[in-house]
Amino acid sequence: MKKKLFTIALMAIIPILTYGQFSITGKISDVASNEVLVGATITIQNSFSGVYSNTKGTYTLKNLKAGKYNLQFSYIGYKTIIKEIDLNVNLTIDISLERTALMTDEVIVKATRATDNSPTTYSTLQKSQLEKTNLGQDITYMMNTLPSVVVTSDAGGGVGYTGIRIRGTDPTRINVTINGIPYNDAESQGSFWVDLPDFTSSIENMQIQRGVGTSTNGAGAFGASINIQTTKLNQEAYATYSGSFGSFNTAKNTMNFGTGLINNKFTFDGRVSNITSDGFIDRAFSDMKSYYLSGAYYGKKDILRIIAFSGLEKTYQAWYGVPKDSLETNRTFNPYTYKNQIDYYQQDNYQALYSHEFNQHLNFNAALHYTYGSGYYEEYKEQDDFSSYGLNDLIINTDTITTSDLIRRRWLSNDFYGATWAFNYSKNKLNATFGGAANQYLGRHFGNVIWAQYASNSKPDNKYYNDKATKTDVNEFVKVAYQINNKFNTYFDLQYRTVNYAFTGFNDSLMMVDQDATLSFINPKIGLSYKINNSSNIYASFATGNKEPNRNDYVDATPISRPKSEKLENLELGYKLNKPKFYVGATCYYMYYTNQLVLTGKLNDVGAYTRTNIPKSYRAGLELEGGYKICKNLEASANVTFSENKIMNFTEYIDNWDDWSQSSKTYSKTDIAFSPNIISSGAIVYQPIKNAEISWISKYVGKQFLDNTSNNDRSIDPYFTNDLRLAYNIKPKFMKEISFNLSFINILDEMYESNGWSYTYISGGTQLTDNYYYPQAGRHFLVGLTLKF
Repeated sequence: MKKKLFTIALMAIIPILTYGQFSITGKISDVASNEVLVGATITIQNSFSGVYSNTKGTYTLKNLKAGKYNLQFSYIGYKTIIKEIDLNVNLTIDISLERTALMTDEVIVKATRATDNSPTTYSTLQKSQLEKTNLGQDITYMMNTLPSVVVTSDAGGGVGYTGIRIRGTDPTRINVTINGIPYNDAESQGSFWVDLPDFTSSIENMQIQRGVGTSTNGAGAFGASINIQTTKLNQEAYATYSGSFGSFNTAKNTMNFGTGLINNKFTFDGRVSNITSDGFIDRAFSDMKSYYLSGAYYGKKDILRIIAFSGLEKTYQAWYGVPKDSLETNRTFNPYTYKNQIDYYQQDNYQALYSHEFNQHLNFNAALHYTYGSGYYEEYKEQDDFSSYGLNDLIINTDTITTSDLIRRRWLSNDFYGATWAFNYSKNKLNATFGGAANQYLGRHFGNVIWAQYASNSKPDNKYYNDKATKTDVNEFVKVAYQINNKFNTYFDLQYRTVNYAFTGFNDSLMMVDQDATLSFINPKIGLSYKINNSSNIYASFATGNKEPNRNDYVDATPISRPKSEKLENLELGYKLNKPKFYVGATCYYMYYTNQLVLTGKLNDVGAYTRTNIPKSYRAGLELEGGYKICKNLEASANVTFSENKIMNFTEYIDNWDDWSQSSKTYSKTDIAFSPNIISSGAIVYQPIKNAEISWISKYVGKQFLDNTSNNDRSIDPYFTNDLRLAYNIKPKFMKEISFNLSFINILDEMYESNGWSYTYISGGTQLTDNYYYPQAGRHFLVGLTLKF
């Protein structure tokens, strides 16, 4: 039986390879100077195959069957050429590329991107891929099928508050940039995608780097980074309407528009969107609006683009989760019943991007940015203590009243601004970047009581807490890639980052006072790649990342009990193989943490549950991915991650409600919370007729633990979901395109949870555990219509 299963698995993973007998060779050069172009991309359209020109500008495509092919030749800053050939003998095709009359938008994100020759593990999603799945769900769900990715939704349907983990890394450790500009919240260091509703509709492409990755701007990339490029030059005028609706009264309406290139110099683009949903969880509705506006000037050697985008979200809270004992009987349970238990927030973003080409080898890009955010979450509290709000007890007749039902709002208002810059140099064997950023964040946190059963001595608009924070983040980096010969390519990357955080927190006497902390980090990275042949290469890299603690780690502690910064040392070994009919990739990674911050349940010197530094922990894994074009109309792809994620020594602290003390228990080599040992995804795509596509997408996530004790009673069960997607588009004479999309999500009705939390305590001499989970929707659907003019 085992032998049979092994044979079946082997047949599923390794396709039968049929090699052709012909080859295509040639040289790529500049049409004007006749200078060879190193690193030009040569791809066979509608296949997995592609190569790059070597240090002599030459390329080779081998083992091709006889037949017709469309070859695409491209290089940044040059016009792309597509050449149709009929291959029945060995061919030599030399190509001279002409420089574009205008600079291209790729230079905007070049400084923070990995390239195919980089010894970095990454995936890229293009606009055409995003359009197939963009029916109203959050950006995180667009990445769900990528290697080592797990996504979750508070409301259960992928709309509203969502989260993503990559290799088990939580959102506060994932660096996010938009056009090279930091997006992570400076204090919590998380990225709140709910503040960017339907931003997917304004994305040109996004690169997801796993591990420390290349140097970037903003929050430390401590396990992954997401680099987004927004809409680039569209030379023709266009207008697009996208509408979708589906289960839970989910609806999305989007209008994209653009002028095309005016007078060969100017473009204007825009988008307006609205997304609403009732959510799978009771009352977990979302009402989100957004816009994106861009105006650009394109010169032969300059680009100036001004961008403004904004999101306004109103979501009913589904943060608390569903108790374990309700999962079988009431999966949509929401403990919140107050009608206005909402989160309300608006974020306005402004970017000014400038690029200049000094010559064909050297260019410069810079950006100024400003973000303003303001909003609150509103809560109904039963019998809360007056003392928690600085209010006096009430004495009525002979009764002393110390508590009251009340409604409170907790506000955040912030400004974030700064600049990024980079010089990019590329000539022959050398590619180098020298860049950096300087950013400052001003945050204001305050709360007020808007209603109380007993008002006590409260006043209108009285703030029961009011504190502020300032965070300054400066970094510089240099990246150098040098191609030693046609086989070896080296990479060196060094970043220096300084962070200053001034805030209101506790002092040694447990009084609220102004504090500050300054940290400096050096993050080196080095790598080597080796080209085995024209279709395969291997690479190795070693990188170091450092990360400062989050807001709560600082604010809820004194200088004595403050945690240390975290350090990550990351080793990556990778292999890539691309053939016309199939591709294979394999990555081994080892991520060793020093002083990783985790929750242990321990109370610090001010009685707060803050994270504790764990001296040693690690993540080690193997990521496999591949695809096979079975025939002209059918292809399959899959990826799987096998990993081990361990804390070497861990002490759990448990509250004892009987005497208000804490007990402790020490563990050895336990699993890191929310880090499944197996994550996999697969897709089968069939085109029954022209312009029609049927896709079956599967996702498996192994067991996850809710804390770091490896206790099976505090875990999330494995789950396996399947989606069916149907797409069809036509191109009538009176408009560019009409597209229909239908997604049956979780079509086999898997009952599963993707996230949760746990609290263990002692009461009445007995240790008890309360587990809360975030159930995801069963079988549901989304259907969409897109009209392109």
